[in-house]
Amino acid sequence: MSPIVTLGPIGSDSYQASRQYAPKTTPLLFNRIAAVLKAFTDGKAERALIPVYNTREGEIKEYFRLMAATTGCYWIDNVVLPIHLSLGVLSESKTDAGSIHTIIGKSSVFRQCREYLDEHYPDITLMAVTDIETAIASIIDDDKQGYAVIESEEIVKRHNLQLVAREVVSHNRTRFAVLSKAPAPITDYDATAIITKPLKDRVGMLADILGEFTRRGINILDLQSENDIKTQKLRIYLEIEGHKDTQLLQEALHSIESSVIQENDSLNVLGSFPRVDMRVKNIKSFGFIGSGDMSIWFADRLRSEGYQTVITGRSTSLTPSEMIKDIDVVMVCVPISVTAETIRTYGHLLKDGQALIILAGESENTLDAAMRHTDPRVEVMFVHNLWGPQALTMKDKNATVVRTHRSGSFCSEFEAFLYKHGADIYQENAQKHDLLMGVGQKLPTTISVALGMTLKDHAINFDDISSHSTLTSLYGILAMARTHNQNPRTYAEIMATSGEGRKIVRSFAENIMKIIDLAETGEIDRLFNIMEQNKAVMPASFLDSRMKQAKAVDEILSQPGIRTS
Repeated sequence: MSPIVTLGPIGSDSYQASRQYAPKTTPLLFNRIAAVLKAFTDGKAERALIPVYNTREGEIKEYFRLMAATTGCYWIDNVVLPIHLSLGVLSESKTDAGSIHTIIGKSSVFRQCREYLDEHYPDITLMAVTDIETAIASIIDDDKQGYAVIESEEIVKRHNLQLVAREVVSHNRTRFAVLSKAPAPITDYDATAIITKPLKDRVGMLADILGEFTRRGINILDLQSENDIKTQKLRIYLEIEGHKDTQLLQEALHSIESSVIQENDSLNVLGSFPRVDMRVKNIKSFGFIGSGDMSIWFADRLRSEGYQTVITGRSTSLTPSEMIKDIDVVMVCVPISVTAETIRTYGHLLKDGQALIILAGESENTLDAAMRHTDPRVEVMFVHNLWGPQALTMKDKNATVVRTHRSGSFCSEFEAFLYKHGADIYQENAQKHDLLMGVGQKLPTTISVALGMTLKDHAINFDDISSHSTLTSLYGILAMARTHNQNPRTYAEIMATSGEGRKIVRSFAENIMKIIDLAETGEIDRLFNIMEQNKAVMPASFLDSRMKQAKAVDEILSQPGIRTS
C-alpha cells in the first residue's frame, strides 16, 4: 500500500491506527495535525490519518478548521481504536503515586483523562507537550523525580518507565479519518461529512438545513457547530447517512445551497466513506419470504443500515427453505390471505438463535400460527406497517408492534430500526390491533369500494365532483380513488380477511340502514339525538389535532396552481 502520514511518535494512538489500516506500510510521523495535512497535500504520502473524534473529549475542533482549508483531499475511510492510557514514572526513581507533583502528556490525553486526574491528582501540575518523545527523554536524561507521564502503554514500556497505573480511562475510543486524493466509491452503507463556510445570520437557518434532510428521510449522524475564528460567523459540521453521489443526497445538498443558504459553494463536502457504527448490532442478516414490492422496500432500507438481506419468493431461484438456515431474522411479507399458511409451511425450519418477524395484518391469526409452528426458543414478533412501497420514508408513518413473551434482542433491534427512521410505533395486543384495523382499514376500504360502485351506477362525471365539494370533503373521494388505483388486489384481501375487524363492518352496515330509514322518514330529532350520543364518546382532543392536520392540507391545496396541476 502507498505511504501514509499521521501523528507520531512510534507507539502513539495514531501510529497504531495507521498500522491497523495499512499493516504493511511504515507511516510518516509528525507532531501536529497541520504538519500531517501539509505533508499529505505536498505529495509526501498518498494517504493521511488523523484523529477526528474521541468518546471522552468529543470532536477534535482543530480538525474542522484545517480540513475545511485543505483542498484536493477526500475523507474515504475510518479506523476506530480502543485507547489504552497508562501512567508511568522513571523505573529507578523514588517516585510513587503519592509523590508525583507534575504529569506530562499531550493536551488531548489530559482531556480524555480529566475524570481520573480530578479524582486521583486534583492538585498536581499538568504540563501539556506537543512532542511526547522529547519530553520523556528530558525526564530520563535529567532524572526528574516527581514527574510522571500519561501515554499509551506501548510508549511507557518502550522508554522503560515504571507503570504506576494501567488503563487509567475506561470506555475510551478514538475515531480516525483516512484521507486520500481520490473519493471513495459507493458501498450502500455510507456516510458523508459536510462543513459549511461561515454563514450569514438568518432566522431558522439551522432548522431549515436539517429539514432538507429530514423530509427526505436522511438520518443525521452528527451535528457540530462553532463560530469561525476570523469572522465569528456560524459554521456547521454535519455527518449524514448516504453517499454524496446518490441522487437523494445530491438533491438535498443542492436544495440547501440554492434555497436555504442561497449561496453557491457554501457547502464543503469533505468526503463519503463506509459508515462507522459505534453501536453493538446483534443481527447480521435478514431474509424475506415474499419477493413483492414491500419486501424490496424493507430490504433496501435494512441494507442501507449495514445488514445483509436476502429475498426469496416465486420469482427467485433461492427457496425460503434454503435461505432460512443461513439467516438471523426471517421476515414473512406475503399477501394477507397466505401469511398463516406460509408460517405453517416454513416455521419449523427456524432454530434457536433466530427470529421470526411477521410483516402483515393479524386478521388470519398469523401470530398464533407463528407461536404454534416455531421452536419455543425462536424469537417471534408481529409488525404491521401502515404504509406501502410507494412511501419515500417511514417518518411519521404508523406501525403497530405486537411483542410476545418470546420477543428478544433481535426483535428489539428491528423495532429500534423502525424508531430510528421516524415511524410512530404503537404497542398493542393482537386482538385489539385486529379490531382497530377493522376501523382503520377494513371499513374504509369497504366504504371506498361501495362508493366507487355507487358513482359508477349513477354515471357520475368525476370532473364535476370538485365543484360540489369542499377541500376536506374530497378526502373520502381521494381515498376511494387510491383504493382502486394502487394495488386493488391488496385492498380486496383486506376486505376478505376474517378476524375481529368483521364486527366493525357488519355493525356499520346495520347502523347505516337504520340511519337511512330515519332520514327517509324525516326523523330529524332522532338523528340529532344519535349524533349527540355519538359525540359524547368522542374526545375533543381527537377533533382538535385532526382539524389542525386538515387545515394544513387545505392551506396547501389552496395554493395557486395546486388544484389545477
